[in-house]
Amino acid sequence: MGWLWLGIIAVGAFALLAVLRVDRLLWSMVAAALMLGAAGYALQGEPELAGHPVVTGTTITPDDGSMIELRDKMLERYTGAAAYLVAADAMTRIGERRAAVKVLLGGIRVAPKSLVLWTGLANALAAHDGDQVSPPALFAFQQAMRIAPRHPAPPFFLGLAYVRSGNFAAGRPYWARALALTPKSVSYHDEIAVRLALLDQVMAAQDAPPAS
Repeated sequence: MGWLWLGIIAVGAFALLAVLRVDRLLWSMVAAALMLGAAGYALQGEPELAGHPVVTGTTITPDDGSMIELRDKMLERYTGAAAYLVAADAMTRIGERRAAVKVLLGGIRVAPKSLVLWTGLANALAAHDGDQVSPPALFAFQQAMRIAPRHPAPPFFLGLAYVRSGNFAAGRPYWARALALTPKSVSYHDEIAVRLALLDQVMAAQDAPPAS
């Protein structure tokens, strides 16, 4: 089948040259190119293999809209660092997690004491490393907590990273701390409380003895 298509391409190419009235001196160049292609196909082609769709290395990442909205409430979206978060979010959505990390690192070079950027970088590193709290991600979370030890966002998102990795026991203390740091009058207080309560229910169900 591959040779058939190669022949069709050759006929089509020469027909196009004739229609366009290209100088016949140039036909030899086209013929040489086709011969090189045929030689390469003969050496490396595998026409007996079934065709299959091409899969790129980029994986589209579902947009966790509710969590992004909560992050924006906690970190105040409309700050000077917002542009970096927006760009990193866009990179993450199309599966370019490495690019998201690079964007946030660029922002930190400009604003090395930004709570927003260090928290965003920590989230991006955890996502980049397979939703695991890798040493780089943990360092970024800890740096965010050093910058703003009384802010609930860093412990909340560190807890979230542990929960996403399946380590509920490690994540719970951070969610409890985030809730303790959040005044009841703040809009996202109840959102943290609900997530913590749900986590407690899941952990209790895991610890419950099997029914006899």
